[in-house]
Amino acid sequence: MSADRSPPWSFLTNHAHVLLCIARDPGIRLRDIGDTVGITERAAHRIVGELAAAGYISRQRIGRRNRYGIQPDLPIPDRLPRAQRLGDLLALIDDRGAPMAADPAAAGQLSEPAGST
Repeated sequence: MSADRSPPWSFLTNHAHVLLCIARDPGIRLRDIGDTVGITERAAHRIVGELAAAGYISRQRIGRRNRYGIQPDLPIPDRLPRAQRLGDLLALIDDRGAPMAADPAAAGQLSEPAGST
């Protein structure tokens, strides 16, 4: 396979892509998650709900926006890398080297996002 053509499959699930979007931008909108990952806003909403229900992310409502936090110390739910933490996976796949968005509620770092009044 040539370098300019990607295979029709992916190593990472949409859940991993959504987590990476949230790690890079804790104030990201569902519409923007969908656009970035290549899924519908409705699918992004479902995945965020599943991640929140499983405890991998938290949501805090600030005005009309949500701010998300990631629980980086939780184990990865897959069979093989179960001994690895979520933060380890995100650090590995984040090509920007962006700092991880830890849970803002637990860290006491809730602040009003720019432009959300």
